[in-house]
Amino acid sequence: MNLSDKISKQLEKRLQFVYKKNYSDKLLVKLAEVIAQYPRIQHNKEKWDEKEVVLITYGDSIKKEGEVPLQTLKKFLDEKVKDQLSIIHILPFFPYSSDDGFSVINFREVNPELGNWDDVKSLNENFALMADLVINHASSKSEWFHNFLKQEGKGKDYFITEDPKTDLSQVVRPRSTPLLTACKTSNGIKHVWTTFSADQVDLNFSNPELLIEMVDILLGYISKGAQIIRLDAIAFLWKETGTTCLHLPETHEVVKLLRDVAEYINPSVVILTETNVPNKENLSYFGNNDEAHMVYQFSLPPLLLHALHTGNSAYLNKWAESLPELNDETTFFNFTSSHDGIGVRPLEGLLPDNEKTELVNNMQKFGGLVNYKSNYDGTQSPYELNITYFDALKGTQNGMDNFQVERFLTSQIVMMSFQGVPAFYIHSLTATPNYLEGVAKTKHNRTINRRKWNFDELQQILNSDTPQKKVFESLQELISLRKRQKAFHPNAKQEILEMGNHLLALARISKNKKQTIVLVANLTDKEQSFTLSEQFKLCTFDLIENKKISQKSLKPYQCMWLSTI
Repeated sequence: MNLSDKISKQLEKRLQFVYKKNYSDKLLVKLAEVIAQYPRIQHNKEKWDEKEVVLITYGDSIKKEGEVPLQTLKKFLDEKVKDQLSIIHILPFFPYSSDDGFSVINFREVNPELGNWDDVKSLNENFALMADLVINHASSKSEWFHNFLKQEGKGKDYFITEDPKTDLSQVVRPRSTPLLTACKTSNGIKHVWTTFSADQVDLNFSNPELLIEMVDILLGYISKGAQIIRLDAIAFLWKETGTTCLHLPETHEVVKLLRDVAEYINPSVVILTETNVPNKENLSYFGNNDEAHMVYQFSLPPLLLHALHTGNSAYLNKWAESLPELNDETTFFNFTSSHDGIGVRPLEGLLPDNEKTELVNNMQKFGGLVNYKSNYDGTQSPYELNITYFDALKGTQNGMDNFQVERFLTSQIVMMSFQGVPAFYIHSLTATPNYLEGVAKTKHNRTINRRKWNFDELQQILNSDTPQKKVFESLQELISLRKRQKAFHPNAKQEILEMGNHLLALARISKNKKQTIVLVANLTDKEQSFTLSEQFKLCTFDLIENKKISQKSLKPYQCMWLSTI
């Protein structure tokens, strides 16, 4: 298969931008040869609609003795949420050496402890798949890195080395571990770049052979059914001494190239960038509608948490009003919780420092932990809050109370109402409490939110009179209801409404303008009244309660989806 002139010119332009004087036509030929190995899929299907709902899970978040974890996961999902969820994000399911999957040993194999490619394919029968391209680094136990140490074979030039005398003080990174790690190679001691940990060695994208390798891996995932590709830690990809090594122009250009290639092979594939950084930097990955199709709303989880802790929506409202208008080719990936902690950096410029400090302190009172990052000046500051979102909402700034379930459901309804595609972490769906026993075992703070449920125990909890059952069944109903509303299409118009600081209110208007839904959410433990403006006075039917409202007031933490139909 020869590439069309259009895609060839596009890729040539990208490669020239990234590699400048090191570019040669041979590079384009090699890239074209890799792309040509994969069949193109032609269709005109929309990338997303109001029925898209994502579940984020590890391959072994639910286990049963004697069963293959991916098969146990499939059984649970098919039985419980087949009608609610449309996309399953299986967090890295490859052989790994640390970081619960994000230190990949082999990018092309399934971890045999989870199952095999047939098990992944089986999940794809009822759900679209989302997969990680862990693009910034590889495991120190990988064949690539072993070849680097031997200085022979594939991988010998795949890793970044740096002189430890080099001034790297400007480099921005989310960890407090050493940036450079010494290792013994056949050519003597080398210092490799390790942004995240000594076991996660940064890949050298200034070597075009590596980029071509990653394109092949990406297309391999797409050929095996991946519909959404999550570019993990993409912001750190390109390194240039004397800079922050964050969001460099070459990084953005590589994202554009990966999108070009993915869309050429399958036009419905979605590129999602994972950039846990301040809001403005995060939004930059939309590019000029030519980069990521989707970006995480990293500011939403901590801002929503703050709003529910203080009963004050002012900062959440201000952020929501500032969000850019979307076109049909871009949208947001909305979530409140994931396998990582709740990011603190995405609050920069959105929440005053004293409010941030109080939020961090409150989370620690509720059993949460804090991970820190190193700053330019040698100090450390909070990078993320490690706590399950359910336990993060067991109280407010005034202490614990009896509204945990109601407050948590409010958080999920608000998240589902925002423009974009909603995503639920498995431990939000199951309202999992803090897993402190796990932290004691692993000595890693993030384990607090990475419990592995026993299948039978989880079934029993969800079938008994428990907070978990109440949350799970409520979310099942709410998701089913949401999927039927055209006004919740990811690109349906959004308007933030002013109803005072105790409430959060926004309107969603369907693309065909035939349906309007107004979310009104009470963020406090007191009853609150509200008034609808003239524009929305016909929105009087509450979809959640399935009845016309008789009075415009909300019980503590009550939400309404007020519709015209």
